[in-house]
Amino acid sequence: MVAGIIAGITWAVATVVLGIALGMSSFCSTEQAIFLAPFVSTFLHDACSAIWSTIYNGVRGNTKNVWKAFCTKSGKWVVIAAVIGGPIGMTGYVMAVNYMGASIGAVASAIFPAIGTILAYIFLKEEMKWYQWIFLIFTLIGVYGLSYSPELQIESFWLGILGALMCAFGWGIEAVILAKSLTDPEVTDEYALQIRQTTSALVYGVVILPVISGWGFTTKLFTPETGMLLPTIAIAGLFATISYLFYYKAIAQIGASKSMALNVTYCAWSIIFTVLILGDTSVLTPLTILCSIVVLVCGIFAAADFKKIFGKTAKENVE
Repeated sequence: MVAGIIAGITWAVATVVLGIALGMSSFCSTEQAIFLAPFVSTFLHDACSAIWSTIYNGVRGNTKNVWKAFCTKSGKWVVIAAVIGGPIGMTGYVMAVNYMGASIGAVASAIFPAIGTILAYIFLKEEMKWYQWIFLIFTLIGVYGLSYSPELQIESFWLGILGALMCAFGWGIEAVILAKSLTDPEVTDEYALQIRQTTSALVYGVVILPVISGWGFTTKLFTPETGMLLPTIAIAGLFATISYLFYYKAIAQIGASKSMALNVTYCAWSIIFTVLILGDTSVLTPLTILCSIVVLVCGIFAAADFKKIFGKTAKENVE
């Protein structure tokens, strides 16, 4: 559970930092830049994360093990999960952030635990107790309250919602596939992360960017005129890598359903970091504060097994 909470906190930081990058002039100067921003920034984000995860595994001497994991059947499924969660899910996420803002974009895309939990129940037979379902429902109600706060500025509601739905289905399906793949002892969370991010970056670079004629715009970003754009995306990629490491660890230890319930708390953490990093106090309304508390508390309780936390019953202790 601690790993899942840390994943949510670090993803919130990555969200705010990525929002800063998307607000820079390089992504806002022309209509072409505005259109390409979600795709190009996602490619750069996942490419940076792939580099960070490669460094991480290289320092730990796991490079050969990553290749062995890739060659397994479970490793191939991680590749499929990467395509669904990366090019589809991550593009949707960045669209939500781009068109609805960092705080609201994170919140709107946070419905993926509901989708993922249903899929995990159907395909993995993961069961959630009745009170965990109730807490998950309250978590999503909190998400709904945050997403419809009138004080938050939304650039394009429908494009943001489209991105949120892409993200929700992409990440929900990805989590279920990963939960199954991580049962293979040869595919650890660290290896799966490198496979996932590398696959996602390659699909973006080889397929998506050429289709949308985005390489010309992308190469122009590697110039001194863009200032701190690339370093900012690299920092977002670093926090995203940390988040993924803990998220995958949580999936391997407590399952997809509970991990998603914990990870969804990032939408509340993102509001906190919007205030701390950007100094934007406009998000601190009575509604957002209340809903943030609901999301954080209920998200944690939705992943908690009270029987394991408070111990066995008296009868079970006697036995």
